[in-house]
Amino acid sequence: MSTPVMKLFDLSGQTALVTGGSRGLGLQIAEALGEAGAKIMLTARKADELEQGAAHLAGRGIDARWVAADASDPAAIGKVVDETMQRLGDIHILVNNAGATWGAPAEDHPLEAWDKVMNLNVRSMFLMSQAVGKKSMIARRSGRIINVASIAGLGGSMEVKFIAYGTSKGAAVNFTRTLAAEWGPYGITVNALAPGFFPSKMTRATLEQYGAQALAAKAPLRRLGDDDDLKGAALLFASAAGKHITGQILAVDGGVSSVHGG
Repeated sequence: MSTPVMKLFDLSGQTALVTGGSRGLGLQIAEALGEAGAKIMLTARKADELEQGAAHLAGRGIDARWVAADASDPAAIGKVVDETMQRLGDIHILVNNAGATWGAPAEDHPLEAWDKVMNLNVRSMFLMSQAVGKKSMIARRSGRIINVASIAGLGGSMEVKFIAYGTSKGAAVNFTRTLAAEWGPYGITVNALAPGFFPSKMTRATLEQYGAQALAAKAPLRRLGDDDDLKGAALLFASAAGKHITGQILAVDGGVSSVHGG
């Protein structure tokens, strides 16, 4: 017998851990999962922003907690996972959203900036997935991992100089496919969202440099992403509605990657 469609999207009784969840795209995803019934644990580096993010979710009737940690620190990752499980039980959904960017021509890109981007965008995604997999998902033979990649990981740009960021997001794309294949037998799905341009603190400099209208003009839909545009895709990947979807990269970009290749 088939399940009623709205029941497929119900996350009641589940726990979601969202990295980089204090603001921006991470908070938007947390909002979607929380409104579908999940208990939310936010983590990021800054306690004040986490407190504000959790208060925002609570104002929408969501059970939200937070723990401050540097996602590029392996010891901190273990503590986040342990604290989440102590406070909220098993982790059913992991959203790897923590990330950093750095704009510089490839020939002049600082090594320390390269390492910062790679450590947060790639290494932390691996370490967080590994910890949650070992401590919660594999033994249960169930779980949902959602990685936040970017259309920058699907192709380059002649305008925006983002060699480290683009490389890291390309790594996120293939990390998603590789882990999905390896952990599929455990009943764990691994998928990635590849957002296009969304106004945020991270993209503020690019928005100021090129202008919203010029950036929107590159998209067939002639618009930038907004505060709701990742919610449906994230909920699909997190819920029973997406239980037969794994190893997939979904561009949420107004059609940019369909005409520009990334």
